[in-house]
Amino acid sequence: MVNFGQSHASTAHEDIIHDAQLDYYGKRLATCSSDRTVKIFDIVNGSPSKSGGHTLKGHTGPVWQVAWAHPKFGNILASCSYDGKVFIWKDQAQGGGWTKIEEHTLHTASVNSISWAPHELGATLACASSDGKISVLTFKDDGKWSADIFNAHAIGCNAVSWAPGTQPGSLTHPQQPGTHPPTAFKRFVSAGCDNLVKIWCFREDTQSWVEEETLEGHTDWVRDVAWAPNIGLPRSYIATASQDKTVLIRTKDSPTAPWVKTALDPSASTTSPSGATASGKFPDVVWRVSWSVAGNILAVSCGDGKVTLWKENVQGNWECVSDMTS
Repeated sequence: MVNFGQSHASTAHEDIIHDAQLDYYGKRLATCSSDRTVKIFDIVNGSPSKSGGHTLKGHTGPVWQVAWAHPKFGNILASCSYDGKVFIWKDQAQGGGWTKIEEHTLHTASVNSISWAPHELGATLACASSDGKISVLTFKDDGKWSADIFNAHAIGCNAVSWAPGTQPGSLTHPQQPGTHPPTAFKRFVSAGCDNLVKIWCFREDTQSWVEEETLEGHTDWVRDVAWAPNIGLPRSYIATASQDKTVLIRTKDSPTAPWVKTALDPSASTTSPSGATASGKFPDVVWRVSWSVAGNILAVSCGDGKVTLWKENVQGNWECVSDMTS
């Protein structure tokens, strides 16, 4: 999530801003709010333009998240809302402005999170809902959208995050001459109100999504999950944030290795965040986790209004390298 400061945010929306996302090139900023609107601003000299921007209306409840598609698919933005709907917006060429090109009403409760798949997999969007289901929307070659929907978390699903499109280890084990490149795999992770984290994989033989693994460890709702970007290195990382005031990082050293769980410990860090408890828990509920583009720094957003940055040292331990008030 990007925060450009409350002074401008107050003029952008009339209520609480829930999410803000820059597009692929950093030239546009999309925000969404409890006022049921999505706003899009041009970025001029590193800041949102104060000339107004575009306001997208249609949702009938607070809008929780926005997500930009890869530019190879055009200027496409998705939004999800408490109203149980997912909208797909497109910036029409030749001054046509932003229009809603699709409206998905698959869910019976709030849609809390949306995430576009790596562009290698096509224009595909995963959506997590309080009805306990996940839907996967795919733009087909015939110009229409198809949808898969399945039960995921019994009490409700809070977040989804796609695995990288690059196969783990492809950088350290280059493709042999004369062999076919590996097929990009469809896989994502979800976080639920059942305290669980689940990994889902698409099976080509049955053309269906199946639960590949269930990861335990949290003692309360898992609020957010983020699968780290990967440039082809063998190790995979998944970070989860929870109502239980903890952040867990799971690592996998190879595609066949088990996931190894590590808890961030604010109290043990040399630059310990203020307010860290003796137990190693964060001082409040942890709401969001987000990886840097290179996948080596993790940002943690806590209910006490602070954001901390974490990095793995050469010994394999996670250290807090920055503590700031959001």
